[in-house]
Amino acid sequence: MVAPRIERKTEDQLRAMRAAGLVVARILEQLRQAARPGVTTAELDGLARAEIARVGAVSSFLGYDAGYGLPPFPAVTCISVNDEVVHGIPGPRVLVEGDLVSIDFGVSLAGWHGDSAITVGIGELPAERARLSEVTRQALWAGIAAVRAGGRIGDIGHAVEHSIRREPVRYGIVAEFTGHGIGTAMHMEPDVPNLGRRGRGVPLTTGMTIAIEPMVTLGRAALATLDDEWTVVTRDRSAAAHWEHTVAITERGLWVLTAADGGEAELAARGVPFGPLGD
Repeated sequence: MVAPRIERKTEDQLRAMRAAGLVVARILEQLRQAARPGVTTAELDGLARAEIARVGAVSSFLGYDAGYGLPPFPAVTCISVNDEVVHGIPGPRVLVEGDLVSIDFGVSLAGWHGDSAITVGIGELPAERARLSEVTRQALWAGIAAVRAGGRIGDIGHAVEHSIRREPVRYGIVAEFTGHGIGTAMHMEPDVPNLGRRGRGVPLTTGMTIAIEPMVTLGRAALATLDDEWTVVTRDRSAAAHWEHTVAITERGLWVLTAADGGEAELAARGVPFGPLGD
């Protein structure tokens, strides 16, 4: 078995990734505010395109083919609505009250990537959909809180899974799609599954940067891919949520590169060392 080639960053490289992460965070916040009834998913993508150009970044998604012979991805955002789990292609779909919308977005800046996803409710959400999104968000932060130098990738998946499984509702945890290493490319080794066993998998070390991204469904986690070869949906048509952050391990602790505050508030609430780097 060949050991994965892990890209470990210097402090200056982590600062460069933080710059990319902040661009992602700011544009995602603009998209969150713009997502409302009557807006199309293409209009949201257009907003993101304009902002990418304005700040001089490069889309991590536009033209991406994942190396599997897929048609190049035609947008700068993945916007997945209701039963669409991931990789939804923006288009003429008009958002309506009660929609649950996952927005996945990434850019590179000076050659360094940032990748993050949020789930947004359109207008008043049904309670079960609002809870699904919050359960997924909490699972993301449980996974982040499990990251530490000297730990293992399996610690993250175990924490994500445990956070979801302790809920009284039986949610589906998507296993086919995982988090990933990130840096000079958007997708790098290692894979970061959302299920796992503590103490197993690739060691975590200072200088590593990974994207953690649980995807959770209201029903079963069985998936299908639409004819566009990108959009992944639940087979039982149940709603899905997706949250993601890019996280760095520093000498001081954790730095959530795609969170506006670097993750300080959420990490403090969990007693996890916050490890930002100064200029």
